[in-house]
Amino acid sequence: MKIIDIVGARPQFIKLASILKEIVKDNRIKEVLVHTGQHYDYEMSGLFFDELGLKQPDYHLGVGSGSHGYQTSEMIKKIEEVLIKEKPDLVMVYGDTNSTLAGALTAAKLHIKVAHVEAGLRSFNKKMPEEINRILTDHVSDLLFCPTDTSVRNLKNEGINKGVYLVGDVMYDSVIDYIELAEKRSFILEELSLSSKSYALATIHRAENTEDKIRLFNILKGLESISQQILPVIFPVHPRTMNKIKEHEIEIRYINLIKPVSYLDMLILEKNAKIIFTDSGGVQKEAFFFKIPCITLRDETEWIETVETGWNKLVGSDTDLIFKAVINIAPGLENTWTYGDGYASKKIVDLLIMKGL
Repeated sequence: MKIIDIVGARPQFIKLASILKEIVKDNRIKEVLVHTGQHYDYEMSGLFFDELGLKQPDYHLGVGSGSHGYQTSEMIKKIEEVLIKEKPDLVMVYGDTNSTLAGALTAAKLHIKVAHVEAGLRSFNKKMPEEINRILTDHVSDLLFCPTDTSVRNLKNEGINKGVYLVGDVMYDSVIDYIELAEKRSFILEELSLSSKSYALATIHRAENTEDKIRLFNILKGLESISQQILPVIFPVHPRTMNKIKEHEIEIRYINLIKPVSYLDMLILEKNAKIIFTDSGGVQKEAFFFKIPCITLRDETEWIETVETGWNKLVGSDTDLIFKAVINIAPGLENTWTYGDGYASKKIVDLLIMKGL
């Protein structure tokens, strides 16, 4: 059986890592890796492949940045060439990026089966490009690997019942696989002169926050106040976010801006933070895995379990709520778990083999 994995953005590399570990254990699967180039600089892409021990992509499409229409259409054209050449039995896509949608649509048009890892997530906000990507990808997929009961219910509510499997969260697999390595290899706390629970960690990258000058200003204003008055805020800055900060002429004086960090460094920063501020779905989950209070800089989240258990709070771009979040830190429920047993990747690969495709 030949499968093609299509990835293009940093969170997808993390999801891919644990699945590839399982694939290489079985010689019945031939795997071809396609990197669309959606994240194309070394810090956001190459560093992750090196650090996670991932094989280099068999195809690097080099699409780069651009509008959603341009980026997705360029991916479709280039992915189609690869699929026609390789003739896979299955294309596997991950998460909710433009790479996800492009891979799924191209395969479906060529009558190649599609598997979607992290299927069924919904924020119910169609203004988010990620939400459109999720919905369309799920509706053309043949195998839908769901991380939670909620994601299975979401699919059922949309009439998708066939090929749906509750496997757990592959990102939890990766945290289990790599946290021990991170604790041995990462010296990020020492490099930044930080001690455990002495800082807040922030990440901002979604278009709803970076494209809107007022939202971005309000978020950064709240983080500035925290960093100035309560505890330092460490902010690994996504390249697009930095460009928008400059474009919007937002002055930052007190937040500790650092370059994007590796996956291992990020795990250590997350595990040792006192509180995390983010608009990233992956970081929300990783905060939950480490039981670190998380404040989500969005008005909704697809990871509703983290909110329901009290470990995550939605504040949008409200400056006052962002500031008060640090003062009112409270732990969530201890005896609640919804993200599987750490064997999601093995279950996915076992299902692929069982299906035989």
